[in-house]
Amino acid sequence: MANVSVYNIEGKEVGTIDLNDAVFGVEVNDHLVHMAVVSQLANNRQGTQKAKTRSEVSGGGRKPWRQKGTGHARQGSTRAPQWTGGGVVFAPVPRDYSFKMNRKEKRAALKSALSAKVAENKFIVIDEIAFADHKTKNFANVLKNLDVKKALVVLEDGNTNAEISAKNIADVKTTKTNTINVYDILKYNTVITTKAAVASIEEVYA
Repeated sequence: MANVSVYNIEGKEVGTIDLNDAVFGVEVNDHLVHMAVVSQLANNRQGTQKAKTRSEVSGGGRKPWRQKGTGHARQGSTRAPQWTGGGVVFAPVPRDYSFKMNRKEKRAALKSALSAKVAENKFIVIDEIAFADHKTKNFANVLKNLDVKKALVVLEDGNTNAEISAKNIADVKTTKTNTINVYDILKYNTVITTKAAVASIEEVYA
């Protein structure tokens, strides 16, 4: 089992914790991690882009001039793609960009991302993040004590004060154990989590 240090909000080491190798010590599968990132980004696309083809633009029903004898090139419609105001060739239409990964693939990709962070020593565990109120400076002080700037913070359910305190800090995102995803883990340099959140992650994914 991987053994990592546990810190308090002052940045002082207060103990260690053994991480479950079934979640935090698996062999990294780069292909599944890549698939998970592409899938999430694709699923976020609205797919609402639209332009009109020559069959959809208004006008152009009459032939602009006779076929022969004018000196111009032959034309059948003023709404052909080469005309100003004409339709668009191969115009984009609304579509669904999403694709699915099966459940086992998603779990394996998430475990790979978490294991990579642990192996890179960019997985920080805090005993608890408990604030009396929700002020930005509370969480800013925690980051300063840990010497961390760009971080994904995984919180246990119900920790509202910590979640709100981190909301206005640039390059910091909070998430719950049930909404953690591969893209966010890779996007942020460091993953910060509480002991309670680690236990919850191991319970779900082990």
